[in-house]
Amino acid sequence: MQTTLTLEPDVERMLRDRVKGGVPSLEQVINDALRRGLQANASNPERRPFQVEAWDLGGLRPGLDPIKLNQLVDEVEVASYLEAKALRQSSAEGAS
Repeated sequence: MQTTLTLEPDVERMLRDRVKGGVPSLEQVINDALRRGLQANASNPERRPFQVEAWDLGGLRPGLDPIKLNQLVDEVEVASYLEAKALRQSSAEGAS
C-alpha cells in the first residue's frame, strides 16, 4: 500500500537520524516503528485511559472558591517568611 504522510518536524528529525547512511531505509524504519506501536496497543486492548479521581472537599460553604485556596496558602507562606526575616534582621542588629 502506498500513502502520503505528513510528518511533524520532530518526527521527521528522529526518522532522518535513524536512517543516516541509508541502512535501514526510511520505509523500513517507518514500518518497524508502526509495527511496534500497533503491536503494543494490540497486546493490551483493555488498557484504560488515565483518569483523575476527584476529592470531596467536604462541602465548602457557598462563596468559597476552592481554586483560590492555593493562593491563600501562598500569601500565608510569604507573610510568615517576611515575619521570620524581619525577626532575624532585628536580632542581628541587636547583637551588633
